[in-house]
Amino acid sequence: MNDFILPDIGEGIVECELVKWLIKEGDVIEEDQAVAEVMTDKALVEIPAPHAGTVVRLYCREGEIARVHAPLFAVDEAGESDGKGGTGEAGGADGQAAPAGDHAPSGAKAPGADSADQTAGEAVSERRSRDFILPDIGEGIVECEVVTWHVAEGDKVEEDQTIVDVMTDKALVEITASEPGRIVRFHYAQGENARVHSPLYAYVPDSDDAADEASGVAHEAVTEAGMAPAAAQHAPSACASGMSPAQARIPATPAVRRLLREHALDISAIAGSGRNGRVLKEDVLAYLARDSATDRPTASPADQRHRDVAPAAAVSPDVAVAEPVACESHEPRAARLEARQVPLKGVAAVMARRMVQSSTQIPHFHYGDELDVTELLALRVRLKSRADKEGTRLTLMPFIMKAMALAVLEEPILNASLSDDESQVLYHASCNIGMAVDGAAGLMVPNVKGVERLSILEIAREVARLTEAARDGRVPQADLKGGTLSISNIGALGGTYAAPIINQPEVAIVALGRTQRLPRFDVDGNVCARDIMTITWAGDHRIIDGGTIARFSNLWKHYLEHPDEMLLSLA
Repeated sequence: MNDFILPDIGEGIVECELVKWLIKEGDVIEEDQAVAEVMTDKALVEIPAPHAGTVVRLYCREGEIARVHAPLFAVDEAGESDGKGGTGEAGGADGQAAPAGDHAPSGAKAPGADSADQTAGEAVSERRSRDFILPDIGEGIVECEVVTWHVAEGDKVEEDQTIVDVMTDKALVEITASEPGRIVRFHYAQGENARVHSPLYAYVPDSDDAADEASGVAHEAVTEAGMAPAAAQHAPSACASGMSPAQARIPATPAVRRLLREHALDISAIAGSGRNGRVLKEDVLAYLARDSATDRPTASPADQRHRDVAPAAAVSPDVAVAEPVACESHEPRAARLEARQVPLKGVAAVMARRMVQSSTQIPHFHYGDELDVTELLALRVRLKSRADKEGTRLTLMPFIMKAMALAVLEEPILNASLSDDESQVLYHASCNIGMAVDGAAGLMVPNVKGVERLSILEIAREVARLTEAARDGRVPQADLKGGTLSISNIGALGGTYAAPIINQPEVAIVALGRTQRLPRFDVDGNVCARDIMTITWAGDHRIIDGGTIARFSNLWKHYLEHPDEMLLSLA
């Protein structure tokens, strides 16, 4: 049996969330078969199998954090099991099962039954066991030597009992049990080096031990009835993750599955409205709203009419849902609020760190203006049929990006960054424009590479591809790196103004407000209706000033307000 070590899955990534197992214990897998989906702080990544074999044990549960360079699952590689001696399935050296009752007296166990029972019991313990993760044992220490095990496999241990002595490069340290239970397996032998934050040993907590004994009794009864002892070892183990195989096959993002777990919902009970039956966050919220409504007394007609027109609140996956009620009603809301702590991890954790870093290290200044997109909208309508024939959805974003890349040619410092020691301004040879997308894994900013070289339709295809990937949480690493300028389209959600935070190491970002039909004066002084979009820039005041960003914004606006003139500047 060999451990599969989780490899490097991205520069600087040391851990990830195990979102979904695509296999189960006992499965036979092929080389390069996808075995798990993990969520890093940047994207959803599929982990392939390096070799063919049989899965023996999964070390992490869905939703837990797996460490890079730590064991992820155990596998018997193809050919290993065939070369071993007699197994619990064979009744003799030749592998043929002994006929029942021919050589064993009534009431006595057949030869090898004790070892078969023991093997089955160990299999049950393996499935129910948890890994003890070696904690931090000193500043900067990443590994240690296992000196002495004070317990043996199978021993009962108490909370805070000394389990093992390990030697760091500074001292001998005692490692104690985190909770009472029974030792199942050591991951390291004495004299081997153990890595910090990796599994040290496997154990079954006392709370689960009774279930092990019950499983052993059930197995013994089955064996005595003539069933093959190996049946217990190969029983489906999808329950280990808390969901059936049918549930695991229903497509849903990690955020949706987390919402389902928080409300103890069965995903198979919810009709998915997404592609291929994918269950969306809106489907879960609608299910919760219906469930909440059935728990209430029947509303009066006036209350019901009010609910029919009440706007739905935007709810994040980590916020409890309450059904909106009429203002004049004193009926209490559904009791779904509760005090709890939710770990900040993945993309959300990275965003938190980077936003703090950007807001504290960069002196922001903001510049607001409004953009008349009346002519641009008309041009989009004229070109839409051509784009549809090309199979491309044409929005305003490709025009906005292209105009930005053209303006960069006049003000290249907007496409620059500051060196880490703040001693040099680094000008970039390509305009890679990022766009903030509220996706399944959280806020992501993939970027379109080389906008200055692309046509409007080429940009539109890239925007569509990156938007879909970000919403599914599957953005390739290359699309998240190398951005030089960013756009936050907050107007798509209805916002008018925003004060964006710069996406370091870039030096500027623009927030686009929603487009509104507003009265404005034309050149002759007549009032006319125009389509107006509010824009708000944020700039890094260490290397750009108000005049620079105003000139850049004015040129960018000119291209967008007079899109026919943009053609004269295209290479």
